[in-house]
Formats: sequence, structure tokens, C-alpha cells
Amino acid sequence: MCSHSHMEKALSGMLPEELFSFMQFDKPFRARQIFKWIAAGAKTFDEMTNLSLADRTGFDGKYSIYSTKVSRTEKDPDGTVKLQISLADGTAVETVLLTDAAGRKTACVSCQVGCPLHCAFCRTGDMGFSRNLSTGEIVEQFLHLEAIAGRLDNIVFMGMGEPMLNLPAIRKTVEILTHPEGRGLSRKRITVSTAGICEGIYSLADEGPDIRLAVSLTAADDGLRSELMPVNKANPLSALKEAVKYYNEKTGRRVTLEIPLLGGINTDRKMAGKLAVFSENLNVHINVIPWNSVPSLPFTSPPSAETTAFVKTLEEYGLNITVRKKRGKKIGGACGQLGISRAPD
Repeated sequence: MCSHSHMEKALSGMLPEELFSFMQFDKPFRARQIFKWIAAGAKTFDEMTNLSLADRTGFDGKYSIYSTKVSRTEKDPDGTVKLQISLADGTAVETVLLTDAAGRKTACVSCQVGCPLHCAFCRTGDMGFSRNLSTGEIVEQFLHLEAIAGRLDNIVFMGMGEPMLNLPAIRKTVEILTHPEGRGLSRKRITVSTAGICEGIYSLADEGPDIRLAVSLTAADDGLRSELMPVNKANPLSALKEAVKYYNEKTGRRVTLEIPLLGGINTDRKMAGKLAVFSENLNVHINVIPWNSVPSLPFTSPPSAETTAFVKTLEEYGLNITVRKKRGKKIGGACGQLGISRAPD
């Protein structure tokens, strides 16, 4: 029975000490060399010029650096890039590169094939759930994007899937990407976004890693939130607020509350008021995200006047707000639009 044992034979998902034992080196520095090359984007041993020719040739047939490949690339005129990544078992995920007005580049990576949470407004939730991604499969999304776009500034675990349901792989991905002998990404530049799984928020607060946290809140009303996000039934708003407060106090970090705005559904003054009440005594920042339409789902993007009125009400309550600019919607690469589970034949 080798269900996923083959998955982590890719060197991309290993730390230097694991490479050392897996490749049976006699000296640790050789594992560090390979780790550094992979972080720098090498996809073949041939590119690793400080290894001996005998090693490069010998390793070539014996080890796989990557287990995934890019099967499709789409580019939006606004600079957003979406990659479809084929996995070794025939499934596929999507990963997105976002570029902001200041030119900062962010990798939005997936952590599961599909998603078990079934949020009503998310295309991924419509697909059902196949499995968690391995560490290598997550790391490779970042490296595939860097191969196309050059050095990236940030990574967000905000693509397909719920990161708190695959926390061991998220933790290890962070360890690999922040490793001083590898990619050396700063933890300050890493965000994990959850649909509100309290247990995961406590675990992150207590055991790290010390990265940024975003919570997809959508609505601060239990009835509406449970309808839109079934995860709310087991993680109701009162419990979620406690978890966010604990995270604030334990880490000293602010938490971002994400509000995808659905036209006519969670945009009225009453909803803004409930959001203000939820935010009381919390160190939070509100990120308002006008919803991006998905043809198969029964929602609409709010007209800009509706978004403006909602934001204005929040401002009257003295909340900290940003409105996310829509990016990548021409290629289905925007928030809530990702969804591929089988690789094309």
C-alpha cells in the first residue's frame, strides 16, 4: 500500500538534514549545496554546477527534484498569472501570482486538492475534496511562480483548500522557504488564511510558526455565516472571536478579517454593525473583497456604490479597512475562483 509514500520522494519538500540522510551523503555540506540549488530554482542536477559531473549524472536517474509540473499558464492584462500544476497522481491544483500597485509580487498557493469546507461562494468548495498536498507540492508552486516572475516578495496560503486542515505541511513549507541556507524568505512576508477553524488558530498561536494570520469572516452573523460557510456550525462566531483574541494576546500580532462582499447579501448597515461588534476588543484589520463572479455560483459582485456605502459605515465605527483591488478576474485567478481537480489528459 503506497498511497502517498511516493509523494515525498521529491527533494523539493526536504530540509538539508533530510536530504543528507535520504541521499546518503557522507558530508552534510553536500546536502546543503543541493538544498540551496533547489531554493534558487534549479530543476535539474545539470544546473548544479558545483557538483561533480559523476554526481550530477548519478543523481539524475535516481532522484526527482520536483514531483509536479506546470500544465497551463494564463496571464491577465493586470499582471496576474495563474498556473495549473499537475500532480504525480493525475490530480491538479492552481496557484496564482498577484502583483500590487507598488510592484510587489505575492504567490497565492494551494494546500489541498479541492476543499472539504464547501463555502457557498467559493468555486473550490464546489469541487469536493481529494487530499492534502505534500510539503513538496506546496513548495514547488512557489518555485514554479518564481521561475516565471523572478523573486517573489510574499506568499499567502490562500489558494485552494483550508490550510488549518494541512498544518503539518504548511509548517514544513514555511521552514523550507524561510531557511537561511535556502530561499531565506522572511516570516513577516508569509500569511495563512483560514475559513475560521479555531483549533488551527490556537495551534498557530501556541506552536507557531510566527507568521501572519487572516480569517475569512464573510459575515459576523451566525445564521448567515453558517449558510455561506458551513464551517461556522462547528466554529461559531463566539468561539472564533475567543480564538482570534487568544492569537492577538499570545503573538502580539494583528489579525486580518476578510470580508468577501456578496451583492445584496452581507453588505447592509446591519451587517456592518455586527462586524463592528465582533471586532470590539480585538486587534484586527478589515479587508473588504468585492466578490468575483463565478458563472456556476448564484451570487453577484456588489455594485461599487454598495461597496462604498458598506465601507463608509465601517469607517463610522472607527474600524481599520482596506478594500482589495480586483486582480486576475479575466483568468479566473481571483479570490474564490480557483478550481481544477483533474489534470487535463
